Amino acid sequence: MTNDNHIDDKTTNEQIKRWRLILGSYADEDLGQINFNAHDKQIDQSLAYLYRHEYRARGLLINDKADSEIKAGDKSRSVYNTIDWLKLTRKLFPKSTFERMQNQAIERYHLDGILDDPKVIRDLEPSVNSVRLLMNLRGKLSYDVRQEVRILIKKVVDEILQKIQTNFVNAITGKKNRFRRSLIKNNQNFDWRATINANLRHFDQNKQQIIIEKAIFNSRKIRQLPWDIILCVDQSGSMDSSILYSAICAAIIAKLPAINLHLLVFDTQVVDLTHIAEDPVEVLMTVQLGGGTDIGKALNYAEQKIKNPSRTVVVVVSDFYEGANVTHLYRTVTRLNTNRVKMLGLAALDYQANAVYDMQISQKLADRGMLIAALTPEHFASWLAEVMR
Repeated sequence: MTNDNHIDDKTTNEQIKRWRLILGSYADEDLGQINFNAHDKQIDQSLAYLYRHEYRARGLLINDKADSEIKAGDKSRSVYNTIDWLKLTRKLFPKSTFERMQNQAIERYHLDGILDDPKVIRDLEPSVNSVRLLMNLRGKLSYDVRQEVRILIKKVVDEILQKIQTNFVNAITGKKNRFRRSLIKNNQNFDWRATINANLRHFDQNKQQIIIEKAIFNSRKIRQLPWDIILCVDQSGSMDSSILYSAICAAIIAKLPAINLHLLVFDTQVVDLTHIAEDPVEVLMTVQLGGGTDIGKALNYAEQKIKNPSRTVVVVVSDFYEGANVTHLYRTVTRLNTNRVKMLGLAALDYQANAVYDMQISQKLADRGMLIAALTPEHFASWLAEVMR
């Protein structure tokens, strides 16, 4: 009975401690004295530093109790500047939780020091989310901070390129060559027939299976593809993740032989970024998120770049919330389709593929010959390979 009570008391204390961390110091009177160890106190200080801004925004931080507690003792004082808060919070929480708190600090609370201190940017966790948030806030950043943002974006871009470039290039540039072996070992290049034949002598009688000592991978045939690809990217704020991957995909495509890439970004105006398409970091530092949407104008500009319609692919990355004359947009798409231009409308180009877009407009575009989809970069590359065969 005593042991059971001890377990119940321990469980109850742990639950109360968790509630105290969630509710903050304002719950002290109701929950009573909580016995925090040193680690618990650090978690409490980290949470209080961030979420006191929520109380203040709602007009509930009457006597700035959290601030007074922060200043009360030397143990907590060193925590409460933005740089130290980021470092401490990274150590205290799992990566996914830290990134969520980091994003809220930038996007929701605009903590002092994050937007004007290069050291803070250097200490941010490089991630797709941090790039998205900083792209949205870029207009508020000083020159020195912008340079640190550029470095952070490059880290994220390089990491993504390392993950997707090989498969992306292979999907577009050619089919598997069964007569040439490859040192690139991935599932797309795996030759299972040749692998079985090469390992038949390693058949294990007891296990009744072939022991694979050498796997065979095919190389890829290089095709000359006289195609023009015109990538039109919507600069709406909701498309920030897709803009990141669009810039990376554009950089890969721009370096492929016998493919001419035009990179356009648009809101109510069209900006031609073809001259910097091979540099995704420069593209991301150039785009201006927000504003209206005129897809029709972007397609009209793209139409002027078309030299050989049957060898042209027009890709529109957008949420399709058209702010201009939709009749003009429909007519342009119909005309491009009549001229045998291949068209793809990407409501999302990222690894989430959770697109939010105008269903009515996208359906009417599909009826007029534009395929509408939400794709990962690899699936986008496979689609390009299909239409360019």
